[in-house]
Amino acid sequence: MSKITVLGSSGFIGSHLAEKIRAAGSDCFLPGRDEDLAGRELGHVIYCIGLTADFRTRPFDTVEAHVCRLLEVLRSCRYDSFLYLSSTRVYSSGEKDVAEEDDALRVRPLDAGDLYNISKVMGESATLNCGGASARVARLSNVYGGDFDSDNFLSEVLRDAITNGKVVLRTSPDSAKDYVSIDDVVEGLISIALDGRQRIYNVAGGVNVSNRELLESVSALTNCRVEFAPGAPLVVFPRVSIERMRADFGFAPASVLGQMGRLVNLYTEGMKER
Repeated sequence: MSKITVLGSSGFIGSHLAEKIRAAGSDCFLPGRDEDLAGRELGHVIYCIGLTADFRTRPFDTVEAHVCRLLEVLRSCRYDSFLYLSSTRVYSSGEKDVAEEDDALRVRPLDAGDLYNISKVMGESATLNCGGASARVARLSNVYGGDFDSDNFLSEVLRDAITNGKVVLRTSPDSAKDYVSIDDVVEGLISIALDGRQRIYNVAGGVNVSNRELLESVSALTNCRVEFAPGAPLVVFPRVSIERMRADFGFAPASVLGQMGRLVNLYTEGMKER
């Protein structure tokens, strides 16, 4: 059985990866945050260390997680393959309607919000240029599942709908982005780590979903009230192409709207336990 090392196994994605790998009977190594890995043979590495919604308030930790710790592992460890988890946010300043893996990426160093993108692009570049021929990058969309404590958009919407009976959105009804389930992400990442042929893969739903569609579904299931903040801006991300994942692995992600009933039930039960 293949040995798979999950770095960042205490996080949402890393913990689900570890659970899936162990359930499949594979050897799964889950080193601690400060564990010395120098000289270790790690097998197939999946690098999940990172920050998401809190990167604006923790810029130093963001760069440390996305770049500095990564360089330590690339420099000092041995592995059969290396998979770095990036984000489809790197496409946010692109000019194309559909974002593909080989697109040129644009960042703005003076924009504080681009610190996240810049750190992820640096991590990608270090992985692809310093990690050897077996090093790859997975750009993840907005991952949803039972992430009850997350400050990500969909988690906040579900918590507010269930606990407060009211959701106030800061972006307009026609704002839209891509969503992908944690189950599809885990399956996709393991496939890339063990059998990936391309250097970069988009792991996403492949379809943009608007705030209007999302909140109509949530409201119908929870009877919550929905309001939009005055002057809420229109924010539409490029649609993310998943043709590589489809071609190489038969990737067929679930629709977030089709999963909404299960998500509401999951959050309802999860919030009771908190």
